Amino acid sequence: MGFTAVPLPPGNFTIGKKFGFEAGHRLPRLPHEHKCSRQHGHSYEVEVILTASALEDPGFVTDFGALAPFKSFLDTELDHHNLHEILPFEPTSERLAQFLAGWFVQNLQSEIPGRLVAVLVRETASSWARFDVVGQ
Repeated sequence: MGFTAVPLPPGNFTIGKKFGFEAGHRLPRLPHEHKCSRQHGHSYEVEVILTASALEDPGFVTDFGALAPFKSFLDTELDHHNLHEILPFEPTSERLAQFLAGWFVQNLQSEIPGRLVAVLVRETASSWARFDVVGQ
């Protein structure tokens, strides 16, 4: 059997791209004895997940290079900052994931062919929060 005889099933394509930045924060609304109420930092890892039902030439959901503005935003606006001092909300991973999804939709979504499905934020190797975008 040749490769041209392999049937291609219908479905959606999904890609993910990880980015990183370093930042500090504290969660002042937590009780004083909670360790996260004190200043601390993380090596954040952010993953954007995109989908499409059809591929753009040469066979991409979105060219990973087209996501460079998102990386630039992380580098210039969040990297090596105290997040609780610059963001208008308590910077939990959950809220950060939602905020980054909002930034992506507002600033990049219309420029690329793939559709944002979710943003995942990791504070550590073993803990993460994911925000799933609906209605896009």
